[in-house]
Amino acid sequence: MHTILGSTGIIGFHTAKALASYSKKVRLVSRNPIQINGNDELVKANLLDFSEVKEAVKGSEVVYLLVGLTYSVEVWKREWPIVMTNVIEACKLHNAKLVFFDNVYSYGKMNGIMTEETPFNPCSRKGEIRAEVVTQLLEEMKWGNIEAAIARSADFYGPKTPNTFIGPMVFEKFSKKQKAQWLVNENYKHSFTYTPDAGLGCAMIGTTPTAFGQTWHLPTHKDVLTGREFMELTAMAFAAPSRFQVLPKWSIKMAGWFNPIIKESYEMLYQLEEDYIFSSVKFEEAFKFEPTSYKRGVVDTVASYL
Repeated sequence: MHTILGSTGIIGFHTAKALASYSKKVRLVSRNPIQINGNDELVKANLLDFSEVKEAVKGSEVVYLLVGLTYSVEVWKREWPIVMTNVIEACKLHNAKLVFFDNVYSYGKMNGIMTEETPFNPCSRKGEIRAEVVTQLLEEMKWGNIEAAIARSADFYGPKTPNTFIGPMVFEKFSKKQKAQWLVNENYKHSFTYTPDAGLGCAMIGTTPTAFGQTWHLPTHKDVLTGREFMELTAMAFAAPSRFQVLPKWSIKMAGWFNPIIKESYEMLYQLEEDYIFSSVKFEEAFKFEPTSYKRGVVDTVASYL
């Protein structure tokens, strides 16, 4: 049994689709789970309630923690430690392996390329929270209390993936024949992970016994584009003129006075003030995997808007 906690998110969707090729037993867990493969077991659970997590995990060989909490420092500070503790304890109780889907916030500002060996040096409140819960899991792994793997992704994009800034600011804008928008500076390179690759990567890690006990960067193409290049490629796929505007930090801060999501995003703008490059060479070599090119990924994402 492969159990996905947070199955209604885009990574949960793609992981479930990929797992169908490896197992006939896939359990989808969320507050309101829905069928993905047609024969999934559906379980309602609140990950903040240990008794519900314990029941959701029961009978699982591998558990995938793919949940995305509300994008708020206060919510993350309050809920992430509870969710991580509940899931770890439930997996220990039922002797289940764990795959945790993580982001790059723990790394903070970069001077070079992100790899699995990059030390944690968070420079944001959200990064500090992520570093704390990941370190909690790493300590449990270190002492042999749980068999787990960390699957880390860069910012992502892909079909039906609105919860990333390039969804509404680039793809949606071009789809409406409007100017695209970029944040801070369009001339730096910025890695993006294609969501179908991320889901498949999680499934491959969870079904490979030797992958546990390690951190993995999920497959992300090495030919990283600048913001300008990404927008030009997207405009071309839409057969639209490459018109865009760049929003400076001061204007984003002002917008945050009226929009709570923008306000929460402000502390993460350091990722767009320099090249932010994510390497998945370890995964590619171990699994003989070629990440989806940006050209292919952008074309497929654009098709989902048409």
